Amino acid sequence: MNSQVAQPKTAADVTGPATGVLMHPAYAKAVGQFAYVWGWPMVNMLNRSAAITKAPRPGLLNGVLPVAPRGQVAMLADYIDAGQTFVTCPNQDVVYGLGFFSLDDEPVVAQVPDFGDRFWVYALYDARTDQFAAIGKPYKTKPGFYLLVGPKWNGDKPAGIEAVIRSSTALANAIPRVFMDDTLEDRKAIQKVINQIVFYPLKDFDGKMKAKGWASTPAIPGPKSEGGGETKWVVPEKFFDQLGAVLDTVPPLPGEEALYGQFRVLLDAAAKDPAVKKALVEAAVATERDVLAPFFEWKRNGRPAGNGWNRSTNNARFGHDYYNRTGTAKSNMFDNKPDETQYLYTDVDSEGAQLDGKQSYQVTFAAGQEPPVSGFWSMTLYNNEHFFNPNALKRFSLGTKNKNLKKNGDDSLTLYVGTKSPGADKEANWLPAPAGHFSLYIRAYWGRQGILDGSWKPPVIRKGK
Repeated sequence: MNSQVAQPKTAADVTGPATGVLMHPAYAKAVGQFAYVWGWPMVNMLNRSAAITKAPRPGLLNGVLPVAPRGQVAMLADYIDAGQTFVTCPNQDVVYGLGFFSLDDEPVVAQVPDFGDRFWVYALYDARTDQFAAIGKPYKTKPGFYLLVGPKWNGDKPAGIEAVIRSSTALANAIPRVFMDDTLEDRKAIQKVINQIVFYPLKDFDGKMKAKGWASTPAIPGPKSEGGGETKWVVPEKFFDQLGAVLDTVPPLPGEEALYGQFRVLLDAAAKDPAVKKALVEAAVATERDVLAPFFEWKRNGRPAGNGWNRSTNNARFGHDYYNRTGTAKSNMFDNKPDETQYLYTDVDSEGAQLDGKQSYQVTFAAGQEPPVSGFWSMTLYNNEHFFNPNALKRFSLGTKNKNLKKNGDDSLTLYVGTKSPGADKEANWLPAPAGHFSLYIRAYWGRQGILDGSWKPPVIRKGK
């Protein structure tokens, strides 16, 4: 008796999507909805890169946001301006930098000065918003020069370069973060080290440490956000005109090849049939409204962390986790990796009621129960657009950076949140709130075990008097 053993299929045996079909608009709309969710972070990255790299030189866009030509980074010299609307959920714990690169065309040298005992990290993101490097104090990175290259770069490591770091995509960006105490003394002390945070094309590398005077960075005029929210980096009506650039420049992850095939056929049909194109635009507008907009509610981000808070999941290590990748890109883009930072956030108090400036709140960390970190922690207040709340104290967060926080008699720490001061004796612990809805956001940089494994629980938020 003869028996036949089925042979595994080869790539040639697998049927892909047919081209040149007369696609039904309703089908296009269904596939287009997922394409919109999947591609939103990458179209976002493309558009940010295009805008930021228009800068003729490293500077501050409208005096607030670091911008630089492709292949360079611009740095702030202080905390980010409270009035910026280019990126949601910034923090005022670190001095930021920002730059975008095209690493296959132009490898970039990242210069690392000696930071001493100060916490720092260079967050390097690929086109998917995944981090592709481990550079910073948690990794014991040595001072020196590091070469950032794209997936197609085949050169040799130049003499004087500590290491070559490869991005999975040619499009990449860097956001250096350097911790600074909220004191005049530390503002002065940090200048020497941040002036040595310089990124530049490989052709300019000479083995010598370069320096910039970031405190005197020029302002560069540019467009301003409209409507009160974050700059609209993804325009639904234009999304499917830009998705092809993503498919052409961002290689598929393992297992995504079939998705790319489906999306290419979709775009091909839209180019030939106005009805399909119309259906895709309708899908984009509806998906922005029904799927993307709800990500601004913190209960839809990450997973429950206890006491009404949620915590980030797979941040900057998203891979195939499209839900959390897109949710983060919409609500608080450019997180650090989980081992660098954990984020905890909430819109509600301990009773599940929306946080509102009509109420006063007390947030108490029991003795020894402040976030367990090797770096720093903070609690930031954001308005309903995930931006800072303007206030007379110019205070937007409290935590490690503050040297005048007052503890209770039992060594617990209470932070007060509301529109009214809790009194002169408690005002150092007060976060001024807006009159309307707001949210609270805890950062734990370089978390210890309780942060990493989730055993540490964020504090209860109670209504005060």
